Amino acid sequence: MPGFGLVAAGLGLAAYSALSWWLMAHAPGHAWTVLALFGPLLAGLAIAGLQRRHTPTLLACALLGALLLWVWRRGGVDVNRLYVLQHAAIHALLGWSFAITLRKGADPLVTLLAERVHGRPLEPALRAYTRRVTVGWSLFFAVMIIASLLLYALAPWTWWSFFCTVLTPMAAVLAFVGEALWRRRRHPEFEPVSMHSAMRAWREHGQQGQA
Repeated sequence: MPGFGLVAAGLGLAAYSALSWWLMAHAPGHAWTVLALFGPLLAGLAIAGLQRRHTPTLLACALLGALLLWVWRRGGVDVNRLYVLQHAAIHALLGWSFAITLRKGADPLVTLLAERVHGRPLEPALRAYTRRVTVGWSLFFAVMIIASLLLYALAPWTWWSFFCTVLTPMAAVLAFVGEALWRRRRHPEFEPVSMHSAMRAWREHGQQGQA
């Protein structure tokens, strides 16, 4: 069942990416495009806030939704900049969630997730490896932001929209798979971890942080 769920999620993500790219390339200012790009983000924030009864999350969702509606209805605003801002903000938040755990005295995020998945403290060599992986993910999200801004400034809009909706999720999946393959070669003693287990550990870590 976890494998079936991942396949279904992957197909859903691919369909959503294709739809988002088509809307952004052909109707960037249309109401359905704005809803398709920002709707899932706002819905996810709202659901997370309701499940955890976290008032600041609900307030942030309401404020973001109101701001988006105001900017879009105002007219004369480059809607494309909203999409670029959304892409950059999401990746900045993800990158910061990794980078902040690299500070002195803190446990790197990947180390925490690995210990949660395996149910035991990691050996020194594996702790050093997971720290490097945490650095790698921090840099990955930073590179995504830089590439996004460069494409928006220098390339046609269709190129940026393809990068945002298709290449960005593909790059994340490839980075995850590539790291897993390298881990098997570099640390064969490190038990394999499925994407389902990793995502569950991430979700539990987030829930613990909100508690």
